Amino acid sequence: MPIQPTSDPQLVLLRHGETAWSASGQHTGRTDIPLTAAGEDQARQAGQALRELDFAAVYTSPLTRARHTAELAGFADAVVDDNLAEWDYGPVDGRTANDLSAVLGREFLIFDDGVRWLPPDPSHGDGRPGELLEDVYARALHVVARAEETLQDGGDVLVVAHGHLLRVLATAWLGVDARLGGRLELGTAAISLLGYGHALRTIEGWNLPPSL
Repeated sequence: MPIQPTSDPQLVLLRHGETAWSASGQHTGRTDIPLTAAGEDQARQAGQALRELDFAAVYTSPLTRARHTAELAGFADAVVDDNLAEWDYGPVDGRTANDLSAVLGREFLIFDDGVRWLPPDPSHGDGRPGELLEDVYARALHVVARAEETLQDGGDVLVVAHGHLLRVLATAWLGVDARLGGRLELGTAAISLLGYGHALRTIEGWNLPPSL
């Protein structure tokens, strides 16, 4: 069954479909890689799950995997918002958590460790140092503020973006420590619902599979 509209406005989050790197567990920040065939199917399924919702505004990350997900889900007119780009992982880009844990000598936890503990590396993230978690959170706050302009007028908003960015966005919505995003798993093409309850910002659904 598709997700049904609610009486109160919702901020709906859609992670992009599968890519080769999401399948292999490689951190994919600003590296602009396409969806796999399976990822394209996931995007279409997500569109079916969202077909009953009438969004007043739709925003997407500028990266290809997110824009293509939006298109395949039926939102070809989604507005690009640079604040929805994935966390710039810098020297962590393209590496797996297992690889990074081996270097650290303990389990790598990006929400605690960040990415700047590794030196800039031209072969990963084009030599950029990467973003601090605080930088990602600041971008997420801008997205929340933009969405609220529509939500306060009673319209639903959809954002199509990336795993870590959307997890940080959820913490920005709740007004809690961004590190809590480490506890919020989010699969490819998963749908999440943010809303309001008892005058509070709430999570009304999280990590819902694209095929419902």
